[in-house]
Amino acid sequence: MHIRSPVKPMLATTIDRVPPPQACPGGCRYEPKFDGFRAVAMVDETGTVDLWSRRRVRFNDAFPEIVTAVGERLASGTVVDGEIVRWGPDGRLDFGALQRRNVAGRRRSELARAEPCHYIVFDVLESDGADLRPRPLRERRLVLEALLGAAPPGARVIGTPQTADVEEARLWFDALAAQGIEGLVVKDADGPYLEGRRRWWKVKRRITTEAVVGGVTGTRQAPESLILGRYDAGGRLRVIARTTPLAPAARTGLAAVLRHAEPDHPWPPELPAGFAGGPYGAHPPIRYVRTEPEVVVEFSGDAAVEGGRWRHAVRFIRIRTDLSPAQVPAFGEPP
Repeated sequence: MHIRSPVKPMLATTIDRVPPPQACPGGCRYEPKFDGFRAVAMVDETGTVDLWSRRRVRFNDAFPEIVTAVGERLASGTVVDGEIVRWGPDGRLDFGALQRRNVAGRRRSELARAEPCHYIVFDVLESDGADLRPRPLRERRLVLEALLGAAPPGARVIGTPQTADVEEARLWFDALAAQGIEGLVVKDADGPYLEGRRRWWKVKRRITTEAVVGGVTGTRQAPESLILGRYDAGGRLRVIARTTPLAPAARTGLAAVLRHAEPDHPWPPELPAGFAGGPYGAHPPIRYVRTEPEVVVEFSGDAAVEGGRWRHAVRFIRIRTDLSPAQVPAFGEPP
């Protein structure tokens, strides 16, 4: 048996547009980018399944139904890479359900029955004990399709769709957004599986919208990033996002219009990390400077919005002097 652990998943670099097929040396292959938990599943010679996160944390206790399904569908000596997802009752991907499962403790078995998940497999690293990493993607894909076969109704382990047709991929990019699909992953058909290397591309659907500046990291005179908010139905200013680092010109322009907050600013002096991107409790609290919530800015963000907040950092575009805070979309409304 060749299986070795742990595995460092192959990664992707973000690009802004869907590339043509000739952009990849061996021709491009396009797959939907699912919004879930990245996971590598390993089935050893005894049939024992281990499910590992991207950061090599064991997922077996959090997703027991996936462990069982992998053991039933994949033979011993198999290692595959994929994404754990949960489809909500509305047909959209529900990332919040995955987070609940990951921190549920004793309630995990209960949630596994109430909110069962799926494992979408997009690559095979080992099969029958043979190392497939050096082989081109086009060959690994054939092995994966043979391993999974036709998915029976209700299957919890399924293969991801893949196409070489860029026009079909662009249709996916537009049509699947309603299901919470983030965009596309683009891969070289001749490419090997390079653990830990960023040799794939990802293209994310982005939304342009507005928010109110409620604080900055750095200083008011030299802001490094913005903490953005929107008002909810009760008139409370709620945190929705944090921007990526600002360009020098943006820092200068914002410093000229931002004012230090009055004593009645609604936000605390520190914010939990999950209030402005990233999982709750994963990082130290965000230290920032509160500013008077009167400046409206335009930003672009991806489709990973959960509970009215963007999980990933957003990009500042410009100050909107033509808009007042009252004209910004309300918290929880569509962007």
